[in-house]
Amino acid sequence: MIYKKWRGKTLRLIIAGLIGLYSSNLLAQQVPSQEMLPSNASLQDLIAFALQNQGRLQQSIIDEEIGEREIASALSGWFPQISAGANYNRNIILPSTGIGDQAISMGQINSGAFILQADQNILNPALMQASKAAGTIRERNTLLTEQTRINTILAVSKAFYDILTSHEQVNIIRENIARIQKQLDDAFARYETGIVDKTDYKRAQISLSNSRADLKRVEELLVYKYAYLKELIGMQSNQPLNLAYDYQLMEQEILLDTTLNIDYQNRVEYRQLLALKKLQEINTQYNKWAFLPRVSASYNYAWDFRHDQFSQMYGQHYPRSVFGLNLSLPIFQGTRRVQEIRISRLMEDRLDWDLLLMQQSIDTEYQRALAAYKANLNDWKIARETVDLAEEVYEVIRLQYNEGIKTYLDLMLAETELRTTKLNYLNALNALMSGKLDAEKALGKIE
Repeated sequence: MIYKKWRGKTLRLIIAGLIGLYSSNLLAQQVPSQEMLPSNASLQDLIAFALQNQGRLQQSIIDEEIGEREIASALSGWFPQISAGANYNRNIILPSTGIGDQAISMGQINSGAFILQADQNILNPALMQASKAAGTIRERNTLLTEQTRINTILAVSKAFYDILTSHEQVNIIRENIARIQKQLDDAFARYETGIVDKTDYKRAQISLSNSRADLKRVEELLVYKYAYLKELIGMQSNQPLNLAYDYQLMEQEILLDTTLNIDYQNRVEYRQLLALKKLQEINTQYNKWAFLPRVSASYNYAWDFRHDQFSQMYGQHYPRSVFGLNLSLPIFQGTRRVQEIRISRLMEDRLDWDLLLMQQSIDTEYQRALAAYKANLNDWKIARETVDLAEEVYEVIRLQYNEGIKTYLDLMLAETELRTTKLNYLNALNALMSGKLDAEKALGKIE
């Protein structure tokens, strides 16, 4: 009894260990190994990493491979279809046949056969359609992957520029905090010497608290933005991510050639519609092929066994073999085939309208993106000039405040204007880069 319990426990442990080992191997296969990004990753590094590890893109690549297998499966009907079978029959009452005026029982009690069957399609409209549509279906699957790739590049680029902007916001707010801290110290020193009342340094305290709150908010949002960027590129959340960003380089990449004309063929969505139109044309052709006969060949070889005694039934076999050609010609199906052809042609006409609507949509999308880009470019230029003016005004008022000419309220207003203009400049630059990406997407220039 003890031995049985020990053996049962040991068996359960072995099974549990094997299951755990299998699960670990399966998990290792499901989670792809990731190459580490450089210590300071550029935008191109992020895009390259995303194209290798982004989940939706990898799913799209797998879907493309599934499509290849589906094409191969559909075309496999052109190959010989070979099957084997066997049967056994026991005649409880032997069948009889009439000879003259007598019914004579014929056959044996036990009978069986092993059968080898081969069939070959020679003319089949469904297989002809599959052969003709294979290339177009492959193209459509590739375009779906390309669309996912473009969306990934667009999303990663926008997230990268958004983080760049947030980092610069942090720098601006920290500079602002340093200036206000110095103003607070100066105002408190003046208050202690009796030059001014406590209103100035109290206002400085309020402004300093607000700026620190702004800094905390931007820093917390940066944590989320980094997490979102990791999700976009397919990076594990516990892996470190440091970005190499050159703010001056970002300013150099703002220009867009606004004289380019739209080429609809550059848009993956338009090419997808064209592929769908081709498939519909093939479907129309298939409905015409439905009038064709179906021709196939077959070959059959069998080993028959029969005997009154079951134990001796397989002692001797009687071979037989048949070769045949099969032809099936549908003559009349109540106009169903004619209606299917008309429906398919109407679907082609509908897709022509879809293509026209897609062209109009692309035109509108590009004009909207181009208008936004030009407006954002103008806002960026004005904001850049305003920053220079705000810095100049602040320096003048700061000197006048130190000389006792201006009040602390004037200095606070100049400080607020300087910070606001710098933040507006950052927001304008971020909107400009985002608008440029949208315009390039509308032109089909994101690759």
